[in-house]
Amino acid sequence: MTETTEISTQIQDTISSNDVVLYMKGTKEMPQCGFSSRVAGVLNYMGVSFKDVNVLADEAIRQGIKDFSDWPTVPQLYVKGEFVGGCDIITEMTLSGELDTLFDNTGVAYDKDAANKIREANG
Repeated sequence: MTETTEISTQIQDTISSNDVVLYMKGTKEMPQCGFSSRVAGVLNYMGVSFKDVNVLADEAIRQGIKDFSDWPTVPQLYVKGEFVGGCDIITEMTLSGELDTLFDNTGVAYDKDAANKIREANG
């Protein structure tokens, strides 16, 4: 197996074995870029249990996730094995209520009141 194949398999295993995965710069406790911080902040605030993968810790993963999703930037959010989007998409989905719908439809637990507070604060 090539390194690229191994990385792709590793990514597939991670998103398959966790309901919500955020590939980000830094960790959910210590994000290392504003975009990663925003998405992790939304998930944390909404009480979503998610696995964080720090792409800065592994250059092969950092490039591998971009190849895997055919998406040029990080963060990248996956829900139930499906690529949802990056910071702008997650922000829009949060404000429109689409993220709530996605979580409802996939059985991901979150705090509906917190989601509503985000919308009220940004409405």
